[in-house]
Amino acid sequence: MAMALRRAAISLGGSGSPIAPSASFLPVLSRFFSGPPPYAVKVGIPEFLRGIGGGVEAHVAKLESEIGDLNKLLVSRTLKLKKLGIPCKHRKLILKYAHKYRVGLWRPRAEPVKS
Repeated sequence: MAMALRRAAISLGGSGSPIAPSASFLPVLSRFFSGPPPYAVKVGIPEFLRGIGGGVEAHVAKLESEIGDLNKLLVSRTLKLKKLGIPCKHRKLILKYAHKYRVGLWRPRAEPVKS
């Protein structure tokens, strides 16, 4: 992040020496990092599949009965999902988002409370 600010400051300043970021950069950055978006507190297989979307949530009952919990789903492989009868497109989505969830790049959003 600091390197990107330094490059932006150099390109705007035009000189070869790095320029300290001015106070005008700070309000812009605080807007992007104001707070975390609402996340589901407890993430299970149903919440995970609903967060993925794309019709994957149709397999909730099958995955809960065969796999059991989210941790086992996160480490399952495509062959196991194929043996459960999950179509290729849905397997790819599940595995893609399972990897992102394990790495910490994605979490299913909490559904807004309807009052």
